[in-house]
Amino acid sequence: MDNLKCKVRNVPDWPKKGINFKDITTLIQDGGCFKEVVDLLSDPLKGRRVDKIVGIDARGFLVAAPVAYKLGTGLAIVRKPGKLPYQKISKEYILEYGSDTLEMHIDSIEAGEKVVLIDDLIATGGSAGAACDLIEKQGGEILEVLFVVDLPYLGGSKKLKDRGYVVKSLVVYDDE
Repeated sequence: MDNLKCKVRNVPDWPKKGINFKDITTLIQDGGCFKEVVDLLSDPLKGRRVDKIVGIDARGFLVAAPVAYKLGTGLAIVRKPGKLPYQKISKEYILEYGSDTLEMHIDSIEAGEKVVLIDDLIATGGSAGAACDLIEKQGGEILEVLFVVDLPYLGGSKKLKDRGYVVKSLVVYDDE
């Protein structure tokens, strides 16, 4: 996956000093790399029962939507507060540089649906953990949690694995 890793831009001190942000926009700007990302995430799911792909606001949408399309599944979204117009459930979480809340429409997932959660990056695991809680609160069964980029030194993927989730990433950074 070195061809994908070299396309991820490192942005020092963003969104605040001391954070080295991994930016996937440079990766998805490359048509071949973007196709490879979508194929690598969706191909292993072919032939399995997947009812819904869930993408996390906002860069997760960029990857979740084409995976859902390719698999012919529904797409549900998890958003930051104030972005969803209908009745919703919410979950507060801690992230690398503060705290935040995620919301999901109350009818996004039907009880018993098999769900794959997708986001662009896993750092401390706060947003992914909150999204998993929202999915499970609606009765969804999480098959896998997929990321383009993993920063395992921040512990997020381990937290999710410790909760019993199957976690997979395409690009792994062992240090900053």
